[in-house]
Amino acid sequence: MSIHPPPPARVVLLCGPSGSGKSLVAARSGLPVLRLDDFYKEGDDPTLPLVAGSSDIDWDHPLSWDADVAVEAVARLCATGSTTVPVYDIARSARTGETALHIGRTPLFVAEGVFAAEIVSRCRELGLLADALCLSRGPLTTFRRRFLRDLKEGRKSVPFLLRRGVRLMRAERSIVARQVSLGAHACDRDEALGRLAVAATSRRPRPAAGAHPRTQPENQTQTPA
Repeated sequence: MSIHPPPPARVVLLCGPSGSGKSLVAARSGLPVLRLDDFYKEGDDPTLPLVAGSSDIDWDHPLSWDADVAVEAVARLCATGSTTVPVYDIARSARTGETALHIGRTPLFVAEGVFAAEIVSRCRELGLLADALCLSRGPLTTFRRRFLRDLKEGRKSVPFLLRRGVRLMRAERSIVARQVSLGAHACDRDEALGRLAVAATSRRPRPAAGAHPRTQPENQTQTPA
């Protein structure tokens, strides 16, 4: 049986209902961030799901998101420290380009998005997962924060935002329960930041390509850098 070495970097998957504060926590962690919401499908994709009983696209359904491409990007970042990601315009429901993301030799990064929990098991099976967290702030708080953010950014029309907001507020507890069932740990902002800090300090920086550990002579103390 062959033993594969661990990847140079691992990922913390950060999920939670839309508006729960994932981007803020990811930014405050001080770690490199992969935005998983950039892997949404485009608005003309025939596989996009609809909200039951309406003509609205259900952007909160996992099938509105390309999990396969997202996992590939996570795996490349873990293995090489670099990957190409789409640039997604939510207001236009379209990919407008692509950009390169580099994390260098950083041994840990955050991948945050509404559907991050959908790839917990795959990242764990690939040996890439450091932790999986689900932010929860309560339905009313999340509704208010999400609506004000989406309105400010002009993400969709006001009627659409209101319909979506009410639907998500009613479904928030079931959304969190599903993400927990997929392997994410439900927590608030402070606990999430604490777990991210622990994960970051438990990973040593990976060596540069071609470097070998330096062996210290017996009874010699290494001078701290």
